[in-house]
This record gives sequence, structure tokens and C-alpha cells, in this order.
Amino acid sequence: MTHPFLDLAPLGADRFAAIEDRVARLLSTEQDVMIMQGEALLPLEGAIRAAAGPGTTALNVVTGPYGQTFGDWLRDCGATVIDLAVPFHTAVTAEEIRQAFAEHPEIDFVSLVHAEAATGNTNPVAEVGEVVRAHGALFYLDAVASIGAEPVLPDAWGVDLCVIGAQKAMGGPAGVSAVSVSERAWARMAANPKAPRRSYLSLLDWKERWIDGGRKALLHAPAQLEMLALEACVERIEAAGLDAVMARHASAAAATRAGAVALGGGLEPYVYEARDAAPVATTLRAPAGSVASELVRRALEADPAVPLAAGGGPLAKEMIRVNHYGADATPGAVRASLAALGVALSEQGLPVDVEAALRAVEGAWR
Repeated sequence: MTHPFLDLAPLGADRFAAIEDRVARLLSTEQDVMIMQGEALLPLEGAIRAAAGPGTTALNVVTGPYGQTFGDWLRDCGATVIDLAVPFHTAVTAEEIRQAFAEHPEIDFVSLVHAEAATGNTNPVAEVGEVVRAHGALFYLDAVASIGAEPVLPDAWGVDLCVIGAQKAMGGPAGVSAVSVSERAWARMAANPKAPRRSYLSLLDWKERWIDGGRKALLHAPAQLEMLALEACVERIEAAGLDAVMARHASAAAATRAGAVALGGGLEPYVYEARDAAPVATTLRAPAGSVASELVRRALEADPAVPLAAGGGPLAKEMIRVNHYGADATPGAVRASLAALGVALSEQGLPVDVEAALRAVEGAWR
């Protein structure tokens, strides 16, 4: 008995390298790009542990839960960590980064999340990168949620370690991820005695055995189905055009924001300014007296297919998240999400206007 997912011809090094090259073109980068055989947490943690250690002073920007996680990893590496916490309803500014450097000139590592899907904000990486580059610090960026939804340009922005995943705006698999690495970052890793070696977390092992070997022999058997799925999702983006894919996500964000305001019922955007709102997901603040997780539960009962979720942890009481990324970056997904929220709000006796919300979605979509 055969199955289309089984009995496939082995994925060779040449095919693996070709997929890496296509990912590099997606990032418009000349840096080394490595596809890692695991979800994006693998290179996110591996890059921090490779580049940071007891001699590192890190500025860790916290605009959501992933920033908090990065700070924990950095401390565990022995780095001195300066957290720059920004309210989750906004974004960090280049001036705040500049001020942190003025107060702590010893900073030599900066960690930042581009788009926080969990909180719905996005950070101005181009402006921040200019400040980081002038200071000379190593720049680490989590672009897992943003890739495919907005520009991600490691070379132009001076990003030394840029981690991406395919499972959000790219509309691909969760089981593989990638990281672009600058020459400065490789040098930092090589000088770090605490960098993981002979470990699944080790970027240096991949460099020495894969990149330095001319990408002729893989370290281990690749996650074949995930690699083929990654290749397919990159092909789909190339066929549609990256600009068109990003425009679709931007339209979904603008339409969700406009539709939520028109819906009423006390629902409002969680991120105050549209310029700080991520195109990958829109977060909404639940009306006073309502619990976000309960509203989401009721909305999913009305339509189980809508891409809605409550905020994580303590945000579950106040935050509703519309995950309009990948296949859900469509007018239909946005309309259905707002209609389901309208049902949930009306069940609580709150006045809503679903038709007005749907008209707002149509008017905001570009």
C-alpha cells in the first residue's frame, strides 16, 4: 500500500540547498541562510545561546510575551540583561533605543520581535536597525510572524540574526524554520565558549558541517514532508508576488480594524495607533464588563471556522485576537470573524451593527 506522504524519494542535499536559496531570496539577503529542522523556537533559542554569554550586555525589547522569553534565555546564558518594556498597545521607538544606549553604552546585543502576533503590535525595525548599527551592537530579530505580512530585510536593516517561520503569514508548515546569519554574528558565536556544540541547538555545527562543507552533506535526515511543504509555500508566494501577499495582509488588518469599530458593542482596537498595528493579526479590547475568552468561546460556537483566539495568560480577560494570516488573510475570513463576534456581543445584550461592520470591511479592503 502506498500513500502520497510516504515512500517519497529521499530529499538530497542539492534540493535542501535550493530551498534555502529560495528562502534567502525571500529575505533579499546575501547572508548565510540555514533552514532548521524544527519549529521557530529552535533557531530563536539557538541563536541567543550561540551569540550571548557571560560577557554580553543585552538590551531586550519587550513588546509582548516573546520578548519576555528572550530575556529569560539571555539571563540563563549569563548575559547582563536590560529590559526595555513597552506597553503592549504600542510599539518601541528608535528614540527609546537611542536613549537606552546613552544610559548603557556597554550594550553589545539587541533582541527585538518584529511583529508580535500575540499582542498585535509591530515594531519599526528599519529605524531601530539604523540606531543599533550606529552603536555597533549585534542585532537579533524575531521575524517569525512578520515574514510574508510585511517587509523583512536583514541586510538593509543591519540585522545580524533574523529568524523566520513559515506557519503564519507565509501559510506554510510549522515544523521547519530558518535563520539568516551575518559574518559578525558568526564571529561572535565562534568567540563564545558557551555557544552550544554537538547539540540540536547548535548553529555552529550547521555552519561547520553544512555551509563550510559546501552544502554537500546534510547533518542528519531532513524533515522531508515539512521541507517539501516549505518549498511549496515559497513557490506560492513567488507565483503571487511577495508584494501582493503583503498587500493582502495589510488589507486584512485595515479591514478588521475598521470593521471592529463599526461593529460597536464596546469593541475597540487593542493597539491604539494603526501605524503600530501588525498586519498579521489584529487584537481587540473586550468591552467593559465582558471577558474576552468568553466572547471568543461564544463566537466560535456561532462559527467554529473563524480565526479567533483570546489573549494568552492574563490577557485572556481583555484581549481578542483575529489571526488574519496566511490562508485567513481574506475578506471572507475577516467578515466571518466580525459576524461571529457580533453574535457573541449581542448574546450579552450589547448593541451591535453587523451590517455596518461588513460595509466597513468592504470599504477598507484594498
